[in-house]
Amino acid sequence: MKDACYQLRRATRRAKSDVANKLVSMFLHELSRRISQKWAIRVDGEEYEELVRAAFCNRCPYCSADLSATVPVIEHLDGLNRLRSGLHVPGNVLVACKRCNSEKRRDDSLRVLSLANTGWESFLSHNGTRCESSCLSCRYWEGIWPDELERTTRLAGSLSRIRSFRERFTEFQRVLPTVSQALPEVLTKLYSDCQIFAESEIRSLLERVETSLINSR
Repeated sequence: MKDACYQLRRATRRAKSDVANKLVSMFLHELSRRISQKWAIRVDGEEYEELVRAAFCNRCPYCSADLSATVPVIEHLDGLNRLRSGLHVPGNVLVACKRCNSEKRRDDSLRVLSLANTGWESFLSHNGTRCESSCLSCRYWEGIWPDELERTTRLAGSLSRIRSFRERFTEFQRVLPTVSQALPEVLTKLYSDCQIFAESEIRSLLERVETSLINSR
């Protein structure tokens, strides 16, 4: 019985967290739309996707897998969450393989990054020499490039190509410093306020339903 109650409380906390994270994502998408609406290129257009695929020769920007032979997904370099404060704008959106998109989430969800300043750079810094042997990201890259020298060279090459790609988008580079400085505090408050509101509303509705049930007896 105690285990069941614990699992229920845990599920409730996770549900409130999911709602708060969704609100953060919605905020970042709307902010992205407002910031980039007058930019020369639109992130949701075919022109941008073709540009991205051409820049990386239709290969995953991270592992260089042929995108025509795998499942491609839209990838945000700086994740759209309260920790990475990413935007859905040209320069931050890539087309990557599904595996790298999934594996990268570990770094995107870290409160404090130790290998690099950004989640995507941290993801590409797991070359097997800087982490504990249990590091899942290091194991991922070791599975793709078992040879340490090749792995280190390939990861450095991916870092360099992505940095060069981002530098091409001057409008994004111009707003990035301000966004990086201002958004973390704003998003943390939004996330916290959403959870407090959810807890208050749930408590209020539960009391109302319980009162109705009692009165109906």
